[in-house]
Amino acid sequence: MMKCICSGEQLRVDEIIPSSESLATRDYSASGYSSRAGDNERKPDTSNIEEAESSLRESGFLNYEEARALLGRLEYQKGNIEAALHVFEGIDIAAVTPKMKLSIARRCELQRRRSQSEAIPPMSMHAVSLLIEAIFLKAKSLQALGRFREAAQSCKVILDTVESALPEGLPENFATDCKLQETLNKAVELLPELWKLAGSPQEAILSYRQALLHNWNLDMETTTKIEKEFAIFLLYSGSDASPPNLRSQMEGSFVPRNNIEEAILLLMILLRKFVLKRIAWDPSIIDHLSFALSVSGELRTLAHQVELLLPGIMERKERFSTLALCYHGEGEDMVALNLLRNLLNNRDNPDCILELLLASKICGENVDCTDEGTGYAHQALSKLQGRCKQMASVANCLLGVLSSAKSRSSPSDYDRILRQYEALEALETAERTMIDRDPNVVFHLSLENAEQRKLDAALHYARQLLKIEAGSSVKGWILLARILSAQKQFQDAECVINAALDQTGKWDQGELLRTKAKLQIAQGHLKNAIETYTHLLAVLQVRNKNFRVGKQLLKNRANHHRGLEMETWHDLANVYTSLSQWRDAEVCLSKSKAIGSHSASRWHSTGIQK
Repeated sequence: MMKCICSGEQLRVDEIIPSSESLATRDYSASGYSSRAGDNERKPDTSNIEEAESSLRESGFLNYEEARALLGRLEYQKGNIEAALHVFEGIDIAAVTPKMKLSIARRCELQRRRSQSEAIPPMSMHAVSLLIEAIFLKAKSLQALGRFREAAQSCKVILDTVESALPEGLPENFATDCKLQETLNKAVELLPELWKLAGSPQEAILSYRQALLHNWNLDMETTTKIEKEFAIFLLYSGSDASPPNLRSQMEGSFVPRNNIEEAILLLMILLRKFVLKRIAWDPSIIDHLSFALSVSGELRTLAHQVELLLPGIMERKERFSTLALCYHGEGEDMVALNLLRNLLNNRDNPDCILELLLASKICGENVDCTDEGTGYAHQALSKLQGRCKQMASVANCLLGVLSSAKSRSSPSDYDRILRQYEALEALETAERTMIDRDPNVVFHLSLENAEQRKLDAALHYARQLLKIEAGSSVKGWILLARILSAQKQFQDAECVINAALDQTGKWDQGELLRTKAKLQIAQGHLKNAIETYTHLLAVLQVRNKNFRVGKQLLKNRANHHRGLEMETWHDLANVYTSLSQWRDAEVCLSKSKAIGSHSASRWHSTGIQK
């Protein structure tokens, strides 16, 4: 057989069927390996015979590379991975690649012109298909042996070869008479997985983009799978991807700037395909989209996408809960509460503990809804009897917060003292029943004790909170400093704030700096307070400029920053007023008015100045 191949003589089909001493077996044994060929001998796949027949009909002979491709496939089908790899490595890929490129390009040109040309391809399409399949099977063999980087490099040869031959993409009905399209589909899908296994995230991202941006004539199912896997990889791989370099795009079209934006784009495309009934519904798409839009601050966009889904796609409970969370995150608490009311008033939804807790939390932030929130918290506790202590702890915490809010609007001292007692009792119950230390419970317990002037107990819980959070929460530091200041320990409180400033990023130092300035005022250090306020205003202005061109802030957080800046100007105006620096105080008040025209504290500061 080898003599015939070397002499270029035509091989008959019956000579191609390997005997027990096939080319792969002989080459493999000669190299010092052992093959399993012959142990559990299986009937050869007749597709090998058909490939050989096609190559013989088109070219008149079967060259050395094609013979190795066929025999390597036989060994791979038998399960002799190492033997198959040894056969495939005998193919000079660098030598046949230019011929394959030229053959593919000329085949496409012939199809476009629909006429015969004098430029005959150097290889038949069946030969090209056979060799591309051999390269693909070589990659699969390397993958099976754990040599992932080599496998990825081998698989990449296939895509680079076809892409360079057909830069505009594969035409329709290209090479339908052979397995070339099928092999290409498999290679396009395999390459990103190989790069991930090789620990090369950037190469995986590039291969995903190559799969989606080049026209490979992929079927809808394969394209959908690649888009989903790419979105998941962008969201959770932990590697930063550079923006895609698009060769051609429409003017004004959207180009993603980072991982999150690219993942959102892919998931929105998948959602659009479902709406157009091109793919089946996949619940994980909306799950991943929820995560991506949430971390990017686009909760309103997420709500819009959920609202666009037809009824019945998402369960009613999941739909209403998702929408309520979105609107609550956007600061539209009454919209969120109305959605939860519609859900909770339906008797078909008996197990809505999380929704009850969310409704109770929202009510706790609205003075007019505290009684309703208390009812939701009691409902949650009645449904949680002995089921989950941690959730029962959360419900008791919410109940304590609601009772505390009601105590501040009580019409009589008796009612106020009763509500305060109920609040403290509920919060202490929450602390006793929690399995894991919940910082939120400890924070509210410290805050409630402080509001009731039980400063020693409040200080104890504030220090506990600092240990639990390891100093990671700004509000924990501020609470401890305020309790110390209530005990007239101003220097200790300022030391606490200074320690917090050392451990906090500059964008989160706003409230800390304002608290430090107030402590300096309490100690009579007005000039130091002015310097602190000036530093705070500089930080706020730089942060606003950075976030204006960078990532988008959540609406309520942006409003908080604007409010902090306005109150800082009021505080500074009051300091200048106490120093009789009237012109400086007027400038501060004018700056405040430019931020917001309606402010009770500004009118108060203006009245003090007059």
